[in-house]
Amino acid sequence: MMSRLNPYLGFANNAREAMEFYQSVFGGELEINTFGQYGGAPPGVSEDGVMHALLTTASGFVLMASDSPSADEATPGSSISISLSGTDGDELRGYWEKLSADGTVTLPFEKQMWGDEFGMCTDKFGVPWMVDVGTGD
Repeated sequence: MMSRLNPYLGFANNAREAMEFYQSVFGGELEINTFGQYGGAPPGVSEDGVMHALLTTASGFVLMASDSPSADEATPGSSISISLSGTDGDELRGYWEKLSADGTVTLPFEKQMWGDEFGMCTDKFGVPWMVDVGTGD
């Protein structure tokens, strides 16, 4: 899979409702994974809380979202990150190195419980990024 750049929205415990709404607007296929599916929710989020949602439309739109572990971190309308994802590990690791340089690493880039290499950082301009190297499955 080629690398993709997508908006990633954060919600205060209503990501499922929001993503179902966006699906009703744009159509497409909605995939939702909960915190409970991956070993438990962080404090303030239910086991049914959305760890990752992916909406892919026939028009080629891709929108991702999750419930924020802390409601304080999700300000409606302004909680957005940019997600880089794909299977080309060398390419994506290179982006990670450049984006995190002189920025702040909020989650180290390493293998995660779902099997991908993943990390989160805020670049030197204050833009939050998520980088995910998938297995291609």
